[in-house]
Amino acid sequence: MPADLVMLCPTRGRPAAARELADAWPEFTTAGAQLMLLIDHDDPERAAYEAIGGRDGVYPYTGPAARVGPWLNRMAPKVAETGAKAVGFLGDDHRPRTKGWDARFLAALDGMGGGVVYGNDLYQRERIPTAVAISAPIVRELGGMVPSGLEHLYLDNFWAALGTQLDRLAYLDDVIIEHVHPLAGKAAWDAGYARVNGPDQYARDAAAFRAYLAAGFADDVERVRGCLAPVP
Repeated sequence: MPADLVMLCPTRGRPAAARELADAWPEFTTAGAQLMLLIDHDDPERAAYEAIGGRDGVYPYTGPAARVGPWLNRMAPKVAETGAKAVGFLGDDHRPRTKGWDARFLAALDGMGGGVVYGNDLYQRERIPTAVAISAPIVRELGGMVPSGLEHLYLDNFWAALGTQLDRLAYLDDVIIEHVHPLAGKAAWDAGYARVNGPDQYARDAAAFRAYLAAGFADDVERVRGCLAPVP
C-alpha cells in the first residue's frame, strides 16, 4: 500500500546528516509517512547514502544529479500518482521533534479539503514553510512542486504564496520540525551550504521567482483552485 504522505529529501555530500534524519524517522512518524532520500548518481558519498536504507519508512532513491527544485519536480508527480494523499519536502538538515507530526499534517490537509501545511522549524517559524506537505491533487495539477525555474532558494516563498492565495495554508506552531541550519547557528558551513546560499544562487532564484509571479502564478492559482475539494 502506498503511504498517505511521502516526504522527499534531495541530499548531496551529507550522508551523516541524512542518517540522523533517518534514525529519527521511526520514533516520530506514526501515520506511516515515508521518507525518500533523493541521491545524485555522481555523489561521491552515494554508497554511504544507499546504506541508510532498511529503516522503517526510509527509502534511498538514486537518479541523475539535480538541484533541489528540479529533483522535487521530477519525483513529486510520480509520487502523487501512487495514491499518496500528499507529497512533501524535508531537507537533510530538518529533524522532526514532535511525535505524530505526520498525522497532524494529514489531519490539517484533510480539514482544509487540501492545501499546504507546515510546522515550526524553530527558525523561520510561521514566516515561510522550510519543510512542507502539499496535497497530491495540487502536485498533479501543477506537474511538480515548485516553479520550473527555481533551483534551490525561494521554494518556501512559493509554497507560502500558493497556500495564501488559495486560502489553504495551515501553520502548526506546536508541531516541531527543527531546521538545523548554519543560518540558525545550529550547523557548520560546508561546501554544499556555501554553494546554494551564495549571492549567485540568490540572484538566479530571486529573478526566476519574480518572473514567475509576474507571468505564471495567477494562472496556476486558478488551475489549482479548480482541483481542490470544497472546504469542509
